[in-house]
Amino acid sequence: MKDLSQLDVKGRRVLVRADLNVPLEGDVITDDGRIRASLPTIRDLAGRGAKVIVCAHLGRPKGSPDPKYSLAPVARRLGELLEVEVAFASDTVGSSAQSIVAGLGDGEVALLENLRFEPGETAKDDTQRAEFAGRLAGLAELYVGDGFGAVHRRHASVYDVPEILPHAAGGLITTEVGVLRRLTEDPARPYAVVLGGAKVSDKLGVIANLLTKVDRLLIGGGMAYTFLKAQGFEVGKSLLQEDQLDQVRGFLSEAAERGVELILPVDVLAADEFAEDAEYEVVDATAIPADRQGLDIGPRSRELFAAKLADARTVFWNGPMGVFEFEAFSEGTRAVAEALVASEAFTVVGGGDSAAAVRRLGLPEDGFSHISTGGGASLEYLEGKTLPGLAALEA
Repeated sequence: MKDLSQLDVKGRRVLVRADLNVPLEGDVITDDGRIRASLPTIRDLAGRGAKVIVCAHLGRPKGSPDPKYSLAPVARRLGELLEVEVAFASDTVGSSAQSIVAGLGDGEVALLENLRFEPGETAKDDTQRAEFAGRLAGLAELYVGDGFGAVHRRHASVYDVPEILPHAAGGLITTEVGVLRRLTEDPARPYAVVLGGAKVSDKLGVIANLLTKVDRLLIGGGMAYTFLKAQGFEVGKSLLQEDQLDQVRGFLSEAAERGVELILPVDVLAADEFAEDAEYEVVDATAIPADRQGLDIGPRSRELFAAKLADARTVFWNGPMGVFEFEAFSEGTRAVAEALVASEAFTVVGGGDSAAAVRRLGLPEDGFSHISTGGGASLEYLEGKTLPGLAALEA
Protein backbone atom coordinates (compact mmCIF):
# COMPACT_ATOMS: atom_id res chain seq x y z
CA MET A 1 0.00 0.00 0.00
CA LYS A 2 1.49 3.34 -1.07
CA ASP A 3 1.56 6.09 1.52
CA LEU A 4 1.35 9.87 1.14
CA SER A 5 5.09 10.32 0.78
CA GLN A 6 4.99 8.44 -2.52
CA LEU A 7 2.62 10.91 -4.17
CA ASP A 8 3.81 14.06 -5.96
CA VAL A 9 0.93 16.37 -5.04
CA LYS A 10 2.17 19.94 -5.63
CA GLY A 11 -0.31 21.85 -7.76
CA ARG A 12 -2.49 18.78 -8.26
CA ARG A 13 -6.10 18.14 -7.31
CA VAL A 14 -6.20 15.43 -4.64
CA LEU A 15 -9.47 13.79 -3.59
CA VAL A 16 -9.29 12.70 0.05
CA ARG A 17 -11.88 10.20 1.26
CA ALA A 18 -12.10 11.07 4.95
CA ASP A 19 -14.30 9.80 7.76
CA LEU A 20 -16.18 12.83 9.11
CA ASN A 21 -19.25 10.92 10.32
CA VAL A 22 -19.60 12.83 13.58
CA PRO A 23 -22.58 12.92 15.97
CA LEU A 24 -24.79 15.99 15.66
CA GLU A 25 -27.49 17.54 17.79
CA GLY A 26 -29.19 19.87 15.34
CA ASP A 27 -26.19 21.50 13.68
CA VAL A 28 -23.96 21.21 16.76
CA ILE A 29 -21.17 18.63 16.65
CA THR A 30 -21.08 16.79 19.98
CA ASP A 31 -17.83 14.88 19.33
CA ASP A 32 -15.30 16.10 16.77
CA GLY A 33 -12.85 13.21 17.27
CA ARG A 34 -13.11 11.94 13.71
CA ILE A 35 -12.53 15.42 12.28
CA ARG A 36 -9.41 15.83 14.41
CA ALA A 37 -8.17 12.40 13.33
CA SER A 38 -8.38 13.53 9.68
CA LEU A 39 -6.31 16.68 10.17
CA PRO A 40 -2.77 15.28 9.76
CA THR A 41 -3.39 13.96 6.25
CA ILE A 42 -5.19 17.12 5.11
CA ARG A 43 -2.45 19.32 6.57
CA ASP A 44 0.27 17.21 4.95
CA LEU A 45 -1.30 17.51 1.52
CA ALA A 46 -2.11 21.22 1.81
CA GLY A 47 1.36 21.91 3.17
CA ARG A 48 2.89 20.29 0.09
CA GLY A 49 0.83 22.48 -2.24
CA ALA A 50 -2.00 20.12 -3.15
CA LYS A 51 -5.47 21.36 -4.01
CA VAL A 52 -7.29 19.28 -1.39
CA ILE A 53 -10.83 18.07 -2.10
CA VAL A 54 -12.25 16.30 0.95
CA CYS A 55 -15.23 13.99 0.58
CA ALA A 56 -17.09 12.09 3.29
CA HIS A 57 -20.48 10.83 4.44
CA LEU A 58 -22.64 11.67 7.44
CA GLY A 59 -25.37 9.43 8.79
CA ARG A 60 -27.62 7.33 6.59
CA PRO A 61 -29.61 9.53 4.22
CA LYS A 62 -31.58 7.60 1.62
CA GLY A 63 -29.62 8.58 -1.48
CA SER A 64 -31.03 12.09 -1.73
CA PRO A 65 -30.33 15.46 -0.05
CA ASP A 66 -31.55 15.76 3.52
CA PRO A 67 -30.67 18.97 5.43
CA LYS A 68 -30.24 17.18 8.76
CA TYR A 69 -27.34 15.20 7.27
CA SER A 70 -25.57 18.14 5.65
CA LEU A 71 -21.81 18.38 6.13
CA ALA A 72 -22.02 22.18 6.43
CA PRO A 73 -21.37 22.11 10.23
CA VAL A 74 -18.42 19.81 9.60
CA ALA A 75 -16.96 22.24 7.05
CA ARG A 76 -17.11 25.01 9.65
CA ARG A 77 -15.44 22.89 12.32
CA LEU A 78 -12.80 21.61 9.89
CA GLY A 79 -11.93 25.20 9.00
CA GLU A 80 -11.65 26.13 12.68
CA LEU A 81 -9.31 23.25 13.40
CA LEU A 82 -7.18 23.84 10.30
CA GLU A 83 -7.26 27.60 10.94
CA VAL A 84 -8.00 28.22 7.26
CA GLU A 85 -11.16 28.80 5.28
CA VAL A 86 -12.62 25.54 3.95
CA ALA A 87 -14.76 26.05 0.87
CA PHE A 88 -17.98 24.04 1.05
CA ALA A 89 -19.72 22.66 -2.03
CA SER A 90 -23.49 22.41 -1.70
CA ASP A 91 -23.49 19.26 -3.84
CA THR A 92 -21.15 16.33 -4.42
CA VAL A 93 -20.37 16.21 -8.12
CA GLY A 94 -22.66 18.94 -9.48
CA SER A 95 -22.14 22.55 -10.50
CA SER A 96 -21.22 23.77 -6.99
CA ALA A 97 -18.55 21.09 -6.56
CA GLN A 98 -17.14 21.71 -10.03
CA SER A 99 -17.01 25.48 -9.50
CA ILE A 100 -15.36 25.27 -6.08
CA VAL A 101 -12.78 22.71 -7.23
CA ALA A 102 -11.96 24.84 -10.28
CA GLY A 103 -11.30 27.81 -7.99
CA LEU A 104 -8.98 26.03 -5.58
CA GLY A 105 -5.44 27.35 -5.30
CA ASP A 106 -2.40 25.36 -4.23
CA GLY A 107 -2.63 24.48 -0.53
CA GLU A 108 -6.35 25.28 -0.31
CA VAL A 109 -9.03 22.92 1.02
CA ALA A 110 -12.62 22.24 -0.01
CA LEU A 111 -15.25 19.87 1.38
CA LEU A 112 -17.95 18.31 -0.79
CA GLU A 113 -21.50 17.75 0.44
CA ASN A 114 -22.50 14.37 1.88
CA LEU A 115 -21.56 11.54 -0.49
CA ARG A 116 -24.61 9.56 0.55
CA PHE A 117 -26.90 12.21 -0.94
CA GLU A 118 -26.00 10.43 -4.20
CA PRO A 119 -27.61 6.99 -4.70
CA GLY A 120 -24.57 5.83 -6.66
CA GLU A 121 -22.34 6.05 -3.57
CA THR A 122 -23.88 3.06 -1.82
CA ALA A 123 -25.45 1.29 -4.82
CA LYS A 124 -25.13 -2.48 -4.89
CA ASP A 125 -25.35 -2.37 -8.68
CA ASP A 126 -21.75 -2.18 -9.96
CA THR A 127 -22.67 -0.11 -13.02
CA GLN A 128 -24.57 2.53 -11.04
CA ARG A 129 -21.77 2.76 -8.49
CA ALA A 130 -19.09 2.98 -11.18
CA GLU A 131 -20.96 5.79 -12.96
CA PHE A 132 -20.95 7.91 -9.79
CA ALA A 133 -17.33 6.98 -9.06
CA GLY A 134 -16.35 8.22 -12.51
CA ARG A 135 -17.97 11.61 -11.89
CA LEU A 136 -16.34 11.90 -8.47
CA ALA A 137 -12.93 10.89 -9.80
CA GLY A 138 -13.34 13.46 -12.58
CA LEU A 139 -12.93 16.23 -10.01
CA ALA A 140 -9.36 15.16 -9.17
CA GLU A 141 -6.04 13.84 -10.43
CA LEU A 142 -5.03 11.77 -7.40
CA TYR A 143 -6.86 9.89 -4.66
CA VAL A 144 -6.01 9.43 -0.98
CA GLY A 145 -8.00 6.95 1.09
CA ASP A 146 -8.09 8.08 4.71
CA GLY A 147 -11.59 7.18 5.91
CA PHE A 148 -10.81 4.10 7.96
CA GLY A 149 -14.34 3.99 9.39
CA ALA A 150 -15.67 3.26 5.88
CA VAL A 151 -13.08 0.81 4.47
CA HIS A 152 -15.31 -2.18 5.20
CA ARG A 153 -17.91 -0.78 2.76
CA ARG A 154 -17.90 -1.49 -0.98
CA HIS A 155 -18.93 2.09 -1.73
CA ALA A 156 -18.02 4.19 -4.76
CA SER A 157 -15.76 6.67 -2.94
CA VAL A 158 -14.02 3.88 -1.03
CA TYR A 159 -13.72 1.04 -3.51
CA ASP A 160 -14.33 2.26 -7.07
CA VAL A 161 -12.56 5.65 -7.21
CA PRO A 162 -9.09 4.23 -6.38
CA GLU A 163 -9.50 1.92 -9.36
CA ILE A 164 -9.69 5.04 -11.54
CA LEU A 165 -7.09 7.38 -10.05
CA PRO A 166 -3.48 6.95 -8.90
CA HIS A 167 -3.85 6.43 -5.17
CA ALA A 168 -2.26 6.12 -1.76
CA ALA A 169 -3.31 5.56 1.83
CA GLY A 170 -3.50 8.53 4.15
CA GLY A 171 -1.79 8.70 7.50
CA LEU A 172 -4.86 7.67 9.46
CA ILE A 173 -5.33 4.45 7.50
CA THR A 174 -1.65 3.50 7.67
CA THR A 175 -1.73 4.05 11.44
CA GLU A 176 -4.93 2.03 11.90
CA VAL A 177 -3.66 -0.87 9.80
CA GLY A 178 -0.36 -0.88 11.67
CA VAL A 179 -2.20 -1.14 14.98
CA LEU A 180 -4.47 -3.95 13.75
CA ARG A 181 -1.51 -5.91 12.43
CA ARG A 182 0.07 -5.62 15.85
CA LEU A 183 -3.10 -7.08 17.37
CA THR A 184 -3.33 -9.98 14.92
CA GLU A 185 0.17 -11.00 13.84
CA ASP A 186 2.30 -11.25 16.99
CA PRO A 187 0.60 -9.66 20.02
CA ALA A 188 2.47 -9.40 23.30
CA ARG A 189 0.92 -11.76 25.86
CA PRO A 190 -1.20 -12.11 27.90
CA TYR A 191 -3.56 -10.83 25.20
CA ALA A 192 -6.98 -9.79 26.54
CA VAL A 193 -10.02 -8.66 24.56
CA VAL A 194 -13.00 -6.91 26.15
CA LEU A 195 -16.24 -7.02 24.16
CA GLY A 196 -19.48 -5.27 25.08
CA GLY A 197 -22.39 -3.62 23.37
CA ALA A 198 -25.90 -4.79 22.79
CA LYS A 199 -25.88 -7.80 20.50
CA VAL A 200 -23.89 -11.01 20.29
CA SER A 201 -24.98 -11.28 16.64
CA ASP A 202 -22.94 -8.17 15.79
CA LYS A 203 -19.77 -9.89 16.97
CA LEU A 204 -20.18 -13.57 16.04
CA GLY A 205 -17.37 -13.58 13.50
CA VAL A 206 -14.92 -11.65 15.63
CA ILE A 207 -15.54 -13.85 18.69
CA ALA A 208 -15.01 -16.99 16.59
CA ASN A 209 -11.72 -15.66 15.25
CA LEU A 210 -10.47 -14.22 18.54
CA LEU A 211 -10.97 -17.53 20.34
CA THR A 212 -8.05 -18.81 18.23
CA LYS A 213 -5.79 -15.88 19.19
CA VAL A 214 -6.44 -14.48 22.68
CA ASP A 215 -5.65 -15.59 26.21
CA ARG A 216 -8.65 -13.91 27.85
CA LEU A 217 -12.02 -12.80 26.55
CA LEU A 218 -14.08 -10.52 28.81
CA ILE A 219 -17.75 -10.16 27.90
CA GLY A 220 -19.94 -7.33 29.22
CA GLY A 221 -22.77 -5.13 28.03
CA GLY A 222 -26.08 -6.39 26.72
CA MET A 223 -24.43 -9.33 24.97
CA ALA A 224 -23.36 -10.80 28.33
CA TYR A 225 -26.95 -11.81 29.13
CA THR A 226 -27.11 -14.18 26.18
CA PHE A 227 -23.93 -15.85 27.52
CA LEU A 228 -25.46 -16.07 31.01
CA LYS A 229 -28.70 -17.51 29.62
CA ALA A 230 -26.68 -20.04 27.59
CA GLN A 231 -25.25 -21.27 30.90
CA GLY A 232 -28.79 -21.78 32.22
CA PHE A 233 -29.19 -18.67 34.36
CA GLU A 234 -32.24 -16.39 34.69
CA VAL A 235 -31.67 -13.00 33.03
CA GLY A 236 -35.09 -11.44 33.67
CA LYS A 237 -35.99 -8.73 31.17
CA SER A 238 -32.36 -8.13 30.19
CA LEU A 239 -31.42 -7.90 26.53
CA LEU A 240 -31.40 -11.43 25.16
CA GLN A 241 -30.90 -12.98 21.72
CA GLU A 242 -32.62 -16.33 22.00
CA ASP A 243 -31.63 -17.29 18.45
CA GLN A 244 -27.94 -17.03 19.38
CA LEU A 245 -27.98 -19.36 22.39
CA ASP A 246 -26.67 -22.43 20.53
CA GLN A 247 -23.90 -20.35 18.93
CA VAL A 248 -22.91 -18.97 22.33
CA ARG A 249 -22.86 -22.44 23.90
CA GLY A 250 -20.44 -23.37 21.13
CA PHE A 251 -18.22 -20.42 22.04
CA LEU A 252 -18.23 -21.44 25.70
CA SER A 253 -17.20 -24.99 24.78
CA GLU A 254 -14.49 -23.86 22.38
CA ALA A 255 -13.04 -21.43 24.92
CA ALA A 256 -12.79 -24.27 27.43
CA GLU A 257 -11.19 -26.58 24.88
CA ARG A 258 -8.62 -23.99 23.82
CA GLY A 259 -7.79 -22.86 27.35
CA VAL A 260 -9.08 -19.34 26.70
CA GLU A 261 -10.28 -17.70 29.89
CA LEU A 262 -13.80 -16.42 29.17
CA ILE A 263 -14.87 -13.97 31.88
CA LEU A 264 -18.50 -12.93 32.40
CA PRO A 265 -20.00 -10.48 34.91
CA VAL A 266 -20.50 -11.87 38.41
CA ASP A 267 -22.94 -9.13 39.43
CA VAL A 268 -25.08 -6.56 37.62
CA LEU A 269 -27.14 -3.46 38.24
CA ALA A 270 -30.67 -4.79 37.77
CA ALA A 271 -33.13 -1.98 37.03
CA ASP A 272 -36.92 -1.92 37.07
CA GLU A 273 -37.04 -0.14 33.70
CA PHE A 274 -34.82 1.15 30.91
CA ALA A 275 -34.52 4.76 32.05
CA GLU A 276 -31.87 7.17 33.28
CA ASP A 277 -33.56 7.48 36.68
CA ALA A 278 -34.57 3.84 37.00
CA GLU A 279 -34.46 2.23 40.42
CA TYR A 280 -31.94 -0.60 40.56
CA GLU A 281 -30.30 -3.09 42.88
CA VAL A 282 -27.01 -4.95 42.71
CA VAL A 283 -27.67 -8.67 42.23
CA ASP A 284 -25.63 -11.73 41.37
CA ALA A 285 -25.37 -12.18 37.62
CA THR A 286 -26.68 -15.71 38.11
CA ALA A 287 -29.84 -14.54 39.89
CA ILE A 288 -31.35 -11.58 38.05
CA PRO A 289 -35.00 -11.13 39.16
CA ALA A 290 -37.56 -12.02 36.49
CA ASP A 291 -39.04 -8.50 36.54
CA ARG A 292 -35.71 -6.63 36.20
CA GLN A 293 -33.13 -5.97 33.50
CA GLY A 294 -29.37 -5.66 33.75
CA LEU A 295 -28.14 -2.23 32.63
CA ASP A 296 -24.52 -2.36 33.80
CA ILE A 297 -21.97 -4.68 35.34
CA GLY A 298 -21.81 -4.46 39.13
CA PRO A 299 -19.00 -3.46 41.54
CA ARG A 300 -17.56 -6.98 41.94
CA SER A 301 -17.53 -7.40 38.14
CA ARG A 302 -15.69 -4.09 37.77
CA GLU A 303 -13.01 -5.31 40.18
CA LEU A 304 -12.82 -8.68 38.43
CA PHE A 305 -12.49 -7.16 34.96
CA ALA A 306 -9.84 -4.69 36.16
CA ALA A 307 -7.88 -7.53 37.77
CA LYS A 308 -8.00 -9.60 34.58
CA LEU A 309 -6.62 -6.62 32.63
CA ALA A 310 -3.94 -5.62 35.13
CA ASP A 311 -1.19 -7.95 33.90
CA ALA A 312 -2.17 -8.03 30.23
CA ARG A 313 0.39 -6.83 27.71
CA THR A 314 -2.06 -6.35 24.84
CA VAL A 315 -5.70 -5.25 25.23
CA PHE A 316 -8.38 -4.58 22.62
CA TRP A 317 -11.68 -3.14 23.83
CA ASN A 318 -14.86 -2.74 21.79
CA GLY A 319 -18.26 -2.02 23.27
CA PRO A 320 -19.53 -0.49 26.52
CA MET A 321 -20.21 -2.55 29.64
CA GLY A 322 -23.61 -0.96 30.21
CA VAL A 323 -25.85 1.90 29.21
CA PHE A 324 -23.05 4.43 29.66
CA GLU A 325 -25.21 7.26 28.32
CA PHE A 326 -27.13 7.04 31.64
CA GLU A 327 -24.85 8.26 34.44
CA ALA A 328 -26.10 5.70 36.94
CA PHE A 329 -25.15 2.88 34.56
CA SER A 330 -21.81 4.22 33.29
CA GLU A 331 -19.47 2.96 36.00
CA GLY A 332 -18.80 -0.43 34.42
CA THR A 333 -17.62 1.20 31.21
CA ARG A 334 -15.60 3.70 33.23
CA ALA A 335 -13.94 0.88 35.20
CA VAL A 336 -12.77 -0.88 32.03
CA ALA A 337 -11.53 2.36 30.50
CA GLU A 338 -9.66 3.32 33.68
CA ALA A 339 -8.10 -0.14 33.85
CA LEU A 340 -6.73 0.40 30.35
CA VAL A 341 -5.40 3.85 31.25
CA ALA A 342 -3.66 2.39 34.32
CA SER A 343 -2.23 -0.51 32.31
CA GLU A 344 1.27 -0.66 30.86
CA ALA A 345 -0.10 -2.80 28.01
CA PHE A 346 -0.53 -1.88 24.37
CA THR A 347 -4.17 -0.73 24.65
CA VAL A 348 -6.51 -0.22 21.71
CA VAL A 349 -10.02 1.23 21.91
CA GLY A 350 -11.99 -0.15 18.99
CA GLY A 351 -13.91 2.92 17.87
CA GLY A 352 -17.69 3.35 17.90
CA ASP A 353 -19.40 3.60 21.28
CA SER A 354 -16.17 2.75 23.11
CA ALA A 355 -14.39 5.79 21.71
CA ALA A 356 -17.47 7.92 22.38
CA ALA A 357 -17.53 6.66 25.97
CA VAL A 358 -13.88 7.62 26.53
CA ARG A 359 -14.65 11.18 25.53
CA ARG A 360 -18.04 11.34 27.26
CA LEU A 361 -16.57 10.11 30.54
CA GLY A 362 -13.78 12.70 30.32
CA LEU A 363 -10.90 10.21 30.25
CA PRO A 364 -7.55 11.25 28.76
CA GLU A 365 -7.30 10.11 25.16
CA ASP A 366 -3.53 9.90 25.43
CA GLY A 367 -4.01 7.36 28.23
CA PHE A 368 -4.59 4.72 25.53
CA SER A 369 -2.08 3.50 22.98
CA HIS A 370 -4.61 3.98 20.18
CA ILE A 371 -8.26 4.98 19.80
CA SER A 372 -9.60 3.69 16.49
CA THR A 373 -11.93 5.77 14.35
CA GLY A 374 -13.68 2.70 12.93
CA GLY A 375 -15.49 0.25 15.17
CA GLY A 376 -17.06 -1.83 12.41
CA ALA A 377 -13.91 -1.78 10.28
CA SER A 378 -11.74 -2.79 13.23
CA LEU A 379 -14.00 -5.71 14.08
CA GLU A 380 -14.13 -6.97 10.50
CA TYR A 381 -10.33 -6.80 10.27
CA LEU A 382 -10.01 -8.77 13.51
CA GLU A 383 -12.56 -11.22 12.13
CA GLY A 384 -10.12 -11.90 9.30
CA LYS A 385 -12.26 -10.41 6.53
CA THR A 386 -10.90 -8.66 3.45
CA LEU A 387 -11.91 -4.99 3.68
CA PRO A 388 -12.85 -3.59 0.25
CA GLY A 389 -11.35 -0.15 0.88
CA LEU A 390 -7.99 -1.57 1.94
CA ALA A 391 -7.94 -4.02 -0.95
CA ALA A 392 -8.53 -1.14 -3.38
CA LEU A 393 -5.63 0.86 -1.90
CA GLU A 394 -3.31 -2.15 -2.11
CA ALA A 395 -4.05 -2.67 -5.80
